[in-house]
Amino acid sequence: MVGNNAWQSHVKNLIEQDHPSLATIGYELTSPDTIDYNCVAWAAEEDDVWWWPDPFLESYWPRDVPREETLEAFIKAFQTLNYEPCETSEIETGFQKIAIYVLNNKPTHVARQLSNGKWTSKLGSNEDIEHNNLAGLEGDKYGQVACVMKRKCDI
Repeated sequence: MVGNNAWQSHVKNLIEQDHPSLATIGYELTSPDTIDYNCVAWAAEEDDVWWWPDPFLESYWPRDVPREETLEAFIKAFQTLNYEPCETSEIETGFQKIAIYVLNNKPTHVARQLSNGKWTSKLGSNEDIEHNNLAGLEGDKYGQVACVMKRKCDI
């Protein structure tokens, strides 16, 4: 990612405060912060809309999917994009995967697997990162991966 080294160092310090495992597992910044989209939209491969099941209809949410912060609603939202729950986060030829993180029974984050087997995440309204595995974001901020889903793709 292009940018000032002092700025990148500052951003990395902030990210590692929220996600200390990333420092040892490995990650890199891939784009600057923006409020144009969030992690759910990024996992859905959209970068111009904020996805969230808010009850006030302020954010995009797929039609006919309950507007509730539940794992079931997030699964249904990604099923509208042809994803289905699967057993493993390991890379599979011909499939794209996403992982839904949950903390205190509420979805907190969604990551998308890249064709190289690494994962990409949008950290709220902050930066996008590429991380080596899903464990790097598990912890006090996002909780644990509760569901991995996959869909057929052309990779």
